[in-house]
Amino acid sequence: MMNTAKKQHRLVILGSGESGVGAALLGKQQGYDVFVSDGGKIKDSYKKELNDQGIAFEEGGHSEALILNADEVVKSPGIPEKAEMVKKIRAKGITVIGEIELAYRFKGNSKIIAITGSNGKSTTTSLIYHICVTAGLSAALVGNIGYSFAKQIAEDPKDWYIAELSSFQLDDIITFRPDVSVLLNITEDHLDRYDYQFENYINSKFRIIENQTMNDYFIYCADDPVITEKLTTLILPTNPLPFSMKQELKKGGYIKGDQMMLRIQEERVSMSIYDFALKGKHNNYNTMAAGIAAATIGIRKEKIREAVKNFHSLEHRMEFVAMVRGVEFINDSKATNVNSTWYALESMNKPTVLILGGTDKGNDYGLLAELVKDKVKAIVCMGVDNKKILEAFKNIAPVIVETDAAKKAVNTAFKLATKGDVVLLSPSCASFDLFKNYEDRGVQFKEAVKEL
Repeated sequence: MMNTAKKQHRLVILGSGESGVGAALLGKQQGYDVFVSDGGKIKDSYKKELNDQGIAFEEGGHSEALILNADEVVKSPGIPEKAEMVKKIRAKGITVIGEIELAYRFKGNSKIIAITGSNGKSTTTSLIYHICVTAGLSAALVGNIGYSFAKQIAEDPKDWYIAELSSFQLDDIITFRPDVSVLLNITEDHLDRYDYQFENYINSKFRIIENQTMNDYFIYCADDPVITEKLTTLILPTNPLPFSMKQELKKGGYIKGDQMMLRIQEERVSMSIYDFALKGKHNNYNTMAAGIAAATIGIRKEKIREAVKNFHSLEHRMEFVAMVRGVEFINDSKATNVNSTWYALESMNKPTVLILGGTDKGNDYGLLAELVKDKVKAIVCMGVDNKKILEAFKNIAPVIVETDAAKKAVNTAFKLATKGDVVLLSPSCASFDLFKNYEDRGVQFKEAVKEL
């Protein structure tokens, strides 16, 4: 008798972080034969989740035989295409997707608002989520912001997913299609992953709209030269809703004087920027984008106004830590690129002691020169290799001091500051030289401030 039993779909997951474990749990729930492989250590909490579900895994290396028999591979966004294992998987012609693509496959009738951009995406994503919750929608915050999209679908499905997406996550989509996409800005970042070609990175960001249709919306910043330049080369498959602080727009949103105006279909929303919970020019852009997204999905203007007024900013993003003897300490550890630090410095209105440094991603510190000249009284370096920073600012910053730990950096900065100054941690760099991640860096900074 012939055996006609269908072979179980084998799903191999490379990388066991939040997204990898989430993908494993969803794959298992959907009846796949799941195997997780991590070249490094798997966190104990993640191991427990995998064991509880009876999911096979390995750590500390990759077994080719167990990986190259996959029907499909889910790759962690942190693993580059040039990794040896990825090359072997590609050579065998096995489909490679990201966790976002897998989650999309099983989202059911729920809808997605997806947000990307070089800066401000966590703030904007959190604000959109906050507006949705304020309006009483069933919503979840997923993606790059901390909770796995796939895991959310497996364990607690919602009607709306508000997804923050990095360029790395967008690189691994195939059919993923958000109902509303938001592109905040594009500045040079992560160029080490894009063969140092800015165009490759721009194309990655624009993948957010590649599967959209005329039933969907694309919200973007009309003041961003990189975005507007790219748009001249595209026929948009979706409905554009631009936002601007430089021109009045017939649809989308703009700020004129101190008034924000949103125009979406029949809905008109206006409010004073002085009522925004988030301060600073860059946050005016973020707030406009969030307001347009909310109006697009039919949230009433009263709810948008209420949510925009009472939103709390994120941990590690321009977060007030403490006032110590008249010196204010601000934790902007999430500033992992030069542009983020530019925005942070732009919003400073007191003399600033700036803590910079970490793992450099091909940064051009020249962008900060004018602001450092105007606002910074001292720079404290906090990294293993500070050569580029010293070189960039030696003739601009009155004082530059090198340190190699959060505690030393905070103590040094405090000594250099006087009453009425700000100590700003806005490193411009990734954190992997001295810390686990930017959260760990921010937490160590805050602990050091509390010990002063």
